[in-house]
Amino acid sequence: MSASGTQAQALSPHHTDTDVLHSDVVIIGAGPAGLSFARAVAASGLRITVVEKSPAAVLADPPYDGREIALTHKSKEIMQALDMWQRVSDHEIYKLKDAKVVNGRSGYQLHFPQPNSARGKPTDTLGYLISNHNIRRAAYAAVQTCPNIELLCGVGVKDVHTDKEAATVNLEDGRRLHAKLLVAADSRFSQTRRQLGIAADMHDFGRTVIVFRMRHSVSNQHSAFECFHYGRTLALLPLEENLTKCVVTIDSHRADSLLQLSPEALAADIEQQLQGRLGSMTLASTLHTYPLVGVHANAFHAQRSALVGDAAVGMHPVTAHGFNLGLESADILARLVNQAAQKGQDIASGSLLAQYQREHMRNTRPLYHGTNLMVRLFTNEAPPAKVLRSLILRVSNNLPPIKHLISRQLTG
Repeated sequence: MSASGTQAQALSPHHTDTDVLHSDVVIIGAGPAGLSFARAVAASGLRITVVEKSPAAVLADPPYDGREIALTHKSKEIMQALDMWQRVSDHEIYKLKDAKVVNGRSGYQLHFPQPNSARGKPTDTLGYLISNHNIRRAAYAAVQTCPNIELLCGVGVKDVHTDKEAATVNLEDGRRLHAKLLVAADSRFSQTRRQLGIAADMHDFGRTVIVFRMRHSVSNQHSAFECFHYGRTLALLPLEENLTKCVVTIDSHRADSLLQLSPEALAADIEQQLQGRLGSMTLASTLHTYPLVGVHANAFHAQRSALVGDAAVGMHPVTAHGFNLGLESADILARLVNQAAQKGQDIASGSLLAQYQREHMRNTRPLYHGTNLMVRLFTNEAPPAKVLRSLILRVSNNLPPIKHLISRQLTG
């Protein structure tokens, strides 16, 4: 399939006229979650249309956006099955051996060591890190191999509506799409979710995430490090042995105090925060900022429609589960749709969509609310909260069942 939206339409088998396009599935949003779902459901032979406002050239070669995505072993398996993992260069897949958490200036560490196995297989790594732009590129390349997937790029969605028979999507250029199933994958601020009448719990933490890479003279040992310092949170994600991704979470009104620093001053600031843990440091990338907002939809489906990816759940990054949950949502929904298509059943029946919601909600609701509760505690600097923070780290470190449960979440 051509990367050009116009050429792709000319090759598409599912046009009946120039203004109305008929598909089995319409997906709004060609981010990693939307494309993962498209690739997963393509095996059914259903006709799939993906609508994306960004041009095809951006999907084919996404710019670096500063984000490194932590992936579980389960996510690796899903990406391998979707022909995505294989499309990322080995030197762009970084192994995460273990992880440590500290509270304030305490030297005490909650340690999640390198596991011996994950998901029943031997392993030497807790998880993996891949840059977001490489995941996006791999997902786009994977769907290009499927002739029943059509990408409509460079066009926005005006509105959507559904009834008992079909879903309808009106595009900003005047074209109209009809499909049996509508899937929203258009970010945690999804307009499609709102137009479908699905409410969401949205928590604005009032904080900004600043991300950048640092080179350093001391090896990171491929170990992740989460520092709940007072006034800010600093997460270190190991890439190469002497290259680390820094994720600073800070109150939004204080973000400029870091953003206005020179590269040298920023490196000195991080060195001081780490008390020289990684030796001398130098800035190795551009800086990128993101508002910190968590979102959990109250429902994951409406009539002939479903939410996947961040449109369903947008996580606080502290647990590094955002895209892992997005992949799980695509995997669950695609499995149910594929089974229905194989049996000649309605791919958007109320019972099918309700089953999708039950399965995915079971994964997401406890994690979302538990994460938000933990973040509120570990950014609370009142004296009682500081004591409780330290106590929780020690209990988690010394009670094997709790530590094992957290480790299982980290590995997937």
